[in-house]
Amino acid sequence: MAKVCDICGKKPVVGYNVSHAHNKTKKRWYPNLQKVRCLQDGQIKKIRVCTSCIKSGRIVKP
Repeated sequence: MAKVCDICGKKPVVGYNVSHAHNKTKKRWYPNLQKVRCLQDGQIKKIRVCTSCIKSGRIVKP
């Protein structure tokens, strides 16, 4: 299952952890996704939504 927000399409970001010795190791930062019951097209569905979409009111809870 992809770690993508169903509303805004936010995805994991890839970068490096950099130590004091400047050693680089690959790392992924994941969005904070929550399973939320949402009202879409008159039906109640469970979708994966990031917390910034929940806070901004982009979804309508039943």
